[in-house]
Amino acid sequence: MKIFIVEDDANIRELILYVLKSADFDVVGFENGAELYEVLEKETCHLIILDVMLPNEDGLQILAKLKSKPATSDIPVIMLTAKDSEFDRVRGLDLGADDYITKPFSPLELLSRIKAVLRRTSAIKTEVLRLSHGSVLLDIAKHIVFVGENEVQLTQKEFALLQFLLENKGNVYSRDKIMDAVWGFDYAGESRTVDMHIKTLRQKLETGGEIIKTIRGVGYKIG
Repeated sequence: MKIFIVEDDANIRELILYVLKSADFDVVGFENGAELYEVLEKETCHLIILDVMLPNEDGLQILAKLKSKPATSDIPVIMLTAKDSEFDRVRGLDLGADDYITKPFSPLELLSRIKAVLRRTSAIKTEVLRLSHGSVLLDIAKHIVFVGENEVQLTQKEFALLQFLLENKGNVYSRDKIMDAVWGFDYAGESRTVDMHIKTLRQKLETGGEIIKTIRGVGYKIG
């Protein structure tokens, strides 16, 4: 599998390259977003490790660009930074990051987190191509959602959240369980993020949003 690394600190970049090459990954390192964009015009990768504190264009700006383009929106991204504030974590996650690791980090932990993200994002359930409930239809293969005959535009996380609830309709899930299933790990303030995404998802689904039920004191479910 091919992994791209965007890190302006040469020592950290070389360390990550060494660790991943030792684990038999095909890895390429970049100093900034411009170098990454240039290569992405010609080839793709299975995962991007993206430092937040970069010159000229920071990692969050790069992440937003990647998620806004169809050609790169589905590439999983792990944010790597010295920042550890909840605000920075929430921004990265809400922009579509799949994990968030703060410096200093253990090379073995980084490798473990990379493998976890790759497992999670490659576990595509091809046996089920469409999920529906009421007027809501989610097409996994085409990555589109309809309410009745109207197509609804969802972010990557909103789509993943709706897919998870539809795949498990009838079952009630706590915010922690939803966070673990959709975002892949827990972090401080996760209940606010889940609640926010449920709220925006209901708004975008309009009348179809009624299928998402709040179970007081427990969590959410469909059906």
